[in-house]
Amino acid sequence: MVAKVVVDKVLCYVVREGRLLVFRHTDYSYEQVGVEVPGGTVRVGEAPEDAALREAREETGLTGFRVVRKLGKVEYDITPLRFEIQYRHVFQLELVGPTPERWASQEDHDGTQEPTHLECFWIPLKAAHILQAGQGALLAKLCS
Repeated sequence: MVAKVVVDKVLCYVVREGRLLVFRHTDYSYEQVGVEVPGGTVRVGEAPEDAALREAREETGLTGFRVVRKLGKVEYDITPLRFEIQYRHVFQLELVGPTPERWASQEDHDGTQEPTHLECFWIPLKAAHILQAGQGALLAKLCS
């Protein structure tokens, strides 16, 4: 049996006017990667709140994010993609300033790998059940 790595991650629910900010990878099909919310790995020594703001900026190309509240922490086993248990810190973020309905972005990964090409867009919050890999686990908390 392969030992699973444990990793701290963040997920960002950016909500505006009843809609959720999501993205898709333009180099892969929906069947391969689905639709995601901004998020990623918490760096060593980094607070989860800071990681959430950093990841939201890196993946959308936007600034003006602010943490509204932490919604909770969930465990997600991402096997069989990787033998990894993710502890996901989930945050509600606010975005100040106008944004288009849909825009291209890319995550540069600090130059450690090829950029990831993304398309960001807004979906109705009621349609957010389409999020991939358990990312919608705490969406109900947005209604409380």
